[in-house]
Amino acid sequence: MAWSVPCRCLQNIHISVEQYPPMRKIQVLFHDAGGGHRNAAVALQTVISEQDRGWEVELVQFQELTDHLDVLRKLTGIRIQEQYNTLLRNGWTLGATQLLRVLQATIRLFHGPLVKLLAGHFRKSDAHLLVSVIPHFNQQIAEAWKLVHPGKPFVTLITDIADFPPHFWIEAAENQYVICGSEKAVEQARATGKDAAHIFETSGMILRPDFYLPDRSDPSALRQELGLQTDLMTGMLLFGGFGSKLMLEIVEQLDNAQLPLQLIVICGRNAKLAEVFRGRKWNLPLHVVGFTKEVHRLMSAADFLIGKPGPGSVAEAMMRKLPVILECNAWTLPQERYNTEWVKEKRVGIVLRNFREIVGGVRQLLEPATLGEFRLNVGALQNRAIFEVPEIFARLLGETPRQN
Repeated sequence: MAWSVPCRCLQNIHISVEQYPPMRKIQVLFHDAGGGHRNAAVALQTVISEQDRGWEVELVQFQELTDHLDVLRKLTGIRIQEQYNTLLRNGWTLGATQLLRVLQATIRLFHGPLVKLLAGHFRKSDAHLLVSVIPHFNQQIAEAWKLVHPGKPFVTLITDIADFPPHFWIEAAENQYVICGSEKAVEQARATGKDAAHIFETSGMILRPDFYLPDRSDPSALRQELGLQTDLMTGMLLFGGFGSKLMLEIVEQLDNAQLPLQLIVICGRNAKLAEVFRGRKWNLPLHVVGFTKEVHRLMSAADFLIGKPGPGSVAEAMMRKLPVILECNAWTLPQERYNTEWVKEKRVGIVLRNFREIVGGVRQLLEPATLGEFRLNVGALQNRAIFEVPEIFARLLGETPRQN
């Protein structure tokens, strides 16, 4: 039986395509060589989902996508991310620049097969925007994306404070947009020949949304909860998600110096290191933490941070208003060396030549005038990058950006 609907029933119904735009899809390429790339991808996915923009964010593990072409596995039998994380865990970073250049040369050797493989993946993708939060492979990604989806935007979100050229983050590819978290990175993008339309600057590194939650913690109460003294100067040791054996040497020096100090030591997934810390008796109060997603909360109990100059940990410390003590020397990863320059330029912490000088560094930091200046400078930083990046995406998708 046929049904007929009187036209007057539709007179007051106005359907606009603009009111109900088609779902936009954003594909984000990340990998697990270090934790910062995955953190950036997940942070973007989380914030965008909370903003109800009508976008679908798909995360793609680049290493799994290109696994059978893994250029270092071809040479050594070990995956790229496994090699990188092993270097970090053991502190085998001397000569990292040379290793990095070997990796880049090998990637260029496999350029054709990589482009072909990526193009095959992109042909199956209906994404409107491609985002890379990984270094080294952006030339191949840009070429494959342009081959399959000419005209659709490709953007590289730099998760380091600055680039380490050549062929690290920023490429000469004309279809690559870049999102930079510092003036230095913007200058580097211009130096490759990119025009203003292909460069976007944010107010810092993107962080997980929980770092932006209002911090109503009482530091004294939190220290008491951790078994620490409520009114004693508190430092936090944070050396990435895998910890570092260097942390043990630092704590031994500070323990022998008998400074008016207590420490929160975050060992990450390094269970053996945490066991060593817990199995020894220390003169200074010590709270040992394994892997945790509560770093943002634990930072509320600290007065300063001691760590490696990773962009993530530095940015997290700045967000939680913690001055930092870092080290920079031949063992420092080349892409992280500018981070120490940034800390010195902004006057938000102390950079040591070697952590064997940690006692002197802590003494200097604890001087009231120095600590006061650092706290003032850290407090002046306003990082809203995680909320600025979706506005950039909207612009690239041809949508009207929202007002933050």
